[in-house]
Amino acid sequence: MKLNKLFNGISVWIGIFAGAVVAVLIKILIDSGVFSSLKDALFHDTGEQVSSSIEFAHPKLLYLLLILIPLAAWYFFRRKRTTANLQISTTEAFMDVGKSYKYYLLHLPFVLRMGVIALLIIVLARPQSSNNWSDKDVEGIDIVMAMDISGSMIAEDLKPNRLEAAKSVGVDFISSRPNDNIGIVVFAGESFTLSPMTTDKASLVSLMNNVSDEMIDADGTAIGMGLANAVNRIKDSQAKSRVIILLTDGSNNRGEVDPLTAADLAKTYNIRVYTIGVGTKGLAPYPVRTVFGIQRQNMKVDIDEKTLQAIADKTNGKYFRATDNKTLKAIYAEIDQMEKTKIQVTEYTKKQEEFLPYAICALLLLLLEVILRNTVLRHIP
Repeated sequence: MKLNKLFNGISVWIGIFAGAVVAVLIKILIDSGVFSSLKDALFHDTGEQVSSSIEFAHPKLLYLLLILIPLAAWYFFRRKRTTANLQISTTEAFMDVGKSYKYYLLHLPFVLRMGVIALLIIVLARPQSSNNWSDKDVEGIDIVMAMDISGSMIAEDLKPNRLEAAKSVGVDFISSRPNDNIGIVVFAGESFTLSPMTTDKASLVSLMNNVSDEMIDADGTAIGMGLANAVNRIKDSQAKSRVIILLTDGSNNRGEVDPLTAADLAKTYNIRVYTIGVGTKGLAPYPVRTVFGIQRQNMKVDIDEKTLQAIADKTNGKYFRATDNKTLKAIYAEIDQMEKTKIQVTEYTKKQEEFLPYAICALLLLLLEVILRNTVLRHIP
C-alpha cells in the first residue's frame, strides 16, 4: 500500500516535471521565432531571408512537416482498432469515480514523438540567424533657392497668390531633400540671404513659411543681384553637384549686376542654374489698395523669358514656365528627379547555424517520452 502511494506521488511529480519541460521548450521555440519562420518558409521556397531573425538554408525540407498529418491520422485509427473493450451490464457503479490525471496525459507520449519529428525536420532544414549591417556613402547636393519676393509676386493668377504658391512648393521640395545642404536667398529691388547653406530642414521650412513681400523695402526685380548673391553663397561648396533654383515673375529692372553677368559667374564655378518664370500668359489679377478697400486690377504679365532661358543655357540648366499651381509643383518635381542624391550602400551579412537548440529540444522531448512511457503512462499488455 505504501509502495503504491509512493509510486503515485512519484507519478504526479513526473507529470508536473513533464509539463514544465514542455512549457519551457515551447517558450524557447517562440523566443527563437521558429513559428513565424515556419509559416513564411512554407510559402517561400527560395533561400531568401523570411524573418527578421531566422532563415533556412533548405526551406523546401519544411514541407516534410506535412507528414505529421497522416501520422496523426494513423495513430488515432490504430488506437481505435487496438483498444480492448470490456462489455458489462451496467456502468452505474463507476459513475462517481473521477478520471485520473493519467487519462488526460494518455496521448502525451505521441504528442512528444510528433514534436521530436518536427524538430528533426527543422534541424535538417538548417535554421540560421543573420546579422545584417550596411555602410552608406551619401553624396549630397548643395542647392540655393533664389526667390523673387517683389510686390508683383502677390498677383493672384496662382492661388492664393504667386508668392504663397511658391512658398508651399518650396517647403515640399526642401522636405523631400533630407541629405542636401540648402540655402535660401530672396530678392526684390535688393537681395539678401535668408538662410545660409544648412541641413537643418526644420529651420529652412520655418524660414520659408515666414517669407513675405514686405521683407525688402526696395521694390522692383533685381534678378542679377539675386543670382549673384546665390552664386556667392554656393561657390565655395565642396559638393560635386551645385545647383541654384531661380524663381521670378518679372524682368530685371533694379540692381547693379546684369543677370547674364551673374550667369557667367555661375558658369565659372560650374554651378547649374534652373530658372522658373511664374505667372500666367496675358493679364493677371493684382490686388490694389484703394479708398474703397482692396480692389483687383488686371495687369499685364511681363516675364523676361529670353533672359531666363539664356541663364539656364549658359549654366547647363533648364528654363521652366509655371502658369498655375499644378505646373509649378510639376516643375519642382522634375528638378527633384534630375538632381538626385547619390547614395552608395554596401551590405554585409553574417550567418550563424542555429540548429543546436532545436536538436537539444528534440533530444529532451524524446527522453521525456521514454520516461513517461516506462513510468507514469506505462501500458501493461
